[in-house]
Amino acid sequence: MSTRPPSLEKLRGTVGIWTFAHESVPADRSGDVAKELESLGYAAMWLPEAWGREAFTNAGLMLSATSSMVIATGIANIWARDAVAAHNAAKTLNAAYANRFVLGLGVSHRPLVERLRGHEYASPVEAMRDYLSAMDEAPMRAPEGHLRYARVIAALGPKMLDVGATLADGVHPYLVTPEHTARARAALGDKFVGVEQAVVLGQSREEYLARAHAHLGFYTGLENYKNSWRRLGFTEEDFVRGGSERLCDALVVHGDESAVLERIDEHRRAGADHVCLQVLSDETNAPPWDEWRRLSSILTQ
Repeated sequence: MSTRPPSLEKLRGTVGIWTFAHESVPADRSGDVAKELESLGYAAMWLPEAWGREAFTNAGLMLSATSSMVIATGIANIWARDAVAAHNAAKTLNAAYANRFVLGLGVSHRPLVERLRGHEYASPVEAMRDYLSAMDEAPMRAPEGHLRYARVIAALGPKMLDVGATLADGVHPYLVTPEHTARARAALGDKFVGVEQAVVLGQSREEYLARAHAHLGFYTGLENYKNSWRRLGFTEEDFVRGGSERLCDALVVHGDESAVLERIDEHRRAGADHVCLQVLSDETNAPPWDEWRRLSSILTQ
């Protein structure tokens, strides 16, 4: 994969939104969230896949409601469907919506794979490598079968970053620091690096920490994230449920619009092509409209 697909080239130097807030809206109106984000000037909307709606269905709803914004899965769980289904669905969405779909894939986490889906959580790196290889061999007897689409993977450690460099168009790191972004860039060469960045806009220090701790509560119980943070110099003291203050400050930016822009610029200087912001608001089940509108002011800076 020597050149970037159009959807990834379009994201160079841009800011997007990472959110599951659209899943709090009835399905027939959920596309309105993407439409509003597009009107605010965000370049992309990244959609997770966990306990809510199915990833490709969700992406189709967002694509049909927009005309120019890139819609990306961040990430679609490889245990949720086989490689042929993922490959062919990605080609269809990308062809139907003018190269605006990015397929982000990930191995997810043991609780979501074993307890929720009933699969065995095998070696993540081997599972991802095998899945991508199977996608490359998948047949598709439809007009879009010969077309290319953008494929990135969730990657934290050096082995998964290597998979992203060799078998994908790039990577989508989550809950990382600018230092990690620099490591990803070194591993990926000229391939795409699209980084998620959590944000608490405004608020007191006390409220910031409450939101940051709540956000990190699930992830501090997952070994793959703790391993990633260990490589960045954090220790067991930082992995209390919800994270230490030091971990919160490293992973969740706090402040006004200028503070958020400064963190975006840090990721860019470290090599990020694209940064997608995940706003942590006081209403976890509703779109954070006020924060999204405020942050849109930094998009041209």
